Amino acid sequence: MSRLVVDAPIVAVVVYPDRARVTRRGRISVPSGDQSVYVEPLPLSLAEDSVRVSGRGPATVLGVDLVTRHHPEAPDEAVASLEQERIDAAEQVNVLVDAAEVQQQLDTFLAQLARRAGGSFARTLAAGDGGAELGEFTESLAARLTVVRAKRRELAAEQREAEKRLAAVDRRLEALTKQRTPDRRAAAIALTLESDAEVEVELTYVVPSAGWTSSYDVRLAGDRLTLNWYGLIQQRTGEDWPECDLTLSTARPTVTAKVPELDPWFLDRLRPIPPMPAAPGAVAYGGQQPRAAGMPRLDSLAAAPAFDQVEAVVEQGVTAAGYTPPRPVAVPADGASHRATIAAIDLDAELDYVTAPVRSTDVHLRATVVNSSAHTLPAGKAAVFHEADFVGSAALPLWAPGEDVELALGLDDRIRVERKLARRTATKATLGSTRRREVEYETTIENHTPRTARITVLDQLPVSRDHEITVKPVSTTPDPAETTELGVLTWKLELAAGAETTIKLGFRVDTAKSVDLTGWRE
Repeated sequence: MSRLVVDAPIVAVVVYPDRARVTRRGRISVPSGDQSVYVEPLPLSLAEDSVRVSGRGPATVLGVDLVTRHHPEAPDEAVASLEQERIDAAEQVNVLVDAAEVQQQLDTFLAQLARRAGGSFARTLAAGDGGAELGEFTESLAARLTVVRAKRRELAAEQREAEKRLAAVDRRLEALTKQRTPDRRAAAIALTLESDAEVEVELTYVVPSAGWTSSYDVRLAGDRLTLNWYGLIQQRTGEDWPECDLTLSTARPTVTAKVPELDPWFLDRLRPIPPMPAAPGAVAYGGQQPRAAGMPRLDSLAAAPAFDQVEAVVEQGVTAAGYTPPRPVAVPADGASHRATIAAIDLDAELDYVTAPVRSTDVHLRATVVNSSAHTLPAGKAAVFHEADFVGSAALPLWAPGEDVELALGLDDRIRVERKLARRTATKATLGSTRRREVEYETTIENHTPRTARITVLDQLPVSRDHEITVKPVSTTPDPAETTELGVLTWKLELAAGAETTIKLGFRVDTAKSVDLTGWRE
């Protein structure tokens, strides 16, 4: 009796940050009585306790078992397709090699013909005849050799390209076969039916080696910031996911869900315990459980509207959200990142500048942005653009609605900063006295932007770690807005377009005669 194998392709995948839930669905005609219907092939790595069966039709599910099927080679359409592609590429290389060999033989023949004919024409010329025929023959032979050698060069170039394509297919095939083990699993579903009927079987299971992360494009235009949110999907489950109902979920399912409780916090006298010798081959136990789950613009398009942004469909749950990309995404089991658009969010940004001339005179443009959307944005890497220019990368933290974050938007050379040592004095210690160093710095800030700029300037005083070393500010003009215990001074300036200002910072350091000072810098 033949096995009942239902053709149940993947119809839906829910991808969690560290795993995925796969749904297969298919229809099959089942005879009456107790029958076993098989869904295969399934990946070896699926979590056994995650398998669930449902369906439609006049049948009762009695149970489901997982069995392992051993195959001599991977039953994989992607591998078979690549193997056929390799055969075609190798055949093309062979055809070009044969054609090149024919042209080489023709080249050799023409060269030999020229040598043999040369002797005959030499004897004819010696007899005083045949000059015109020699000229015509020479021109014809030269033209023919030129064509043959041009064809040889052309075939050699085509052969090199074909060999590159063959090598690329070999690399892809090698990488794919390393990931795919030949063996597969099958789900044996026990059904009972009162009469012959067609039923629809739905099988779901969870697989590890899959997940998604967030990636962002941050674009600043004027005071408006646009955040494009993408999901990067990766999987090495051993089975390719076709274009299907794909959902990206922010849920983090765990193996055991438990509300945290606090145990008593005891303090006691330390009672040393003599160390016990370790047993041979002993290993540590008690690790954490794994958590489950640019081209130039054409003049004719200069006034055309920008592309519309299509966003994912959002389904908000109690503790997580699911996002369905606006277009189907196929995700092969190659471990590569496959990007899906989730959302494009317009946010208001407060812009200012930050500089620390004690370290560098670079001026950084900073945006303080409030997440005014309804999305809780997972942590991820962001590519930062100022207008059309890429200015760098940033790491976005987990960003909840209503929460504000600071984004570094690159350097702005239109704010000029210069810091110089304006005054320095030093005294030598005499009997019973102290050494004194006194310095004063001047920092000049110029605003060459077309608008008023808010600028935060950071400087610092040295901090003493010894009671015989004292640091005392002498002059600060203007007064800083903030001074920390670790000596960091902060000025907050409003500088009009074309204006400049100067900050002065002076301090002295007194040391005892017996102290050799370290850490001093000018």
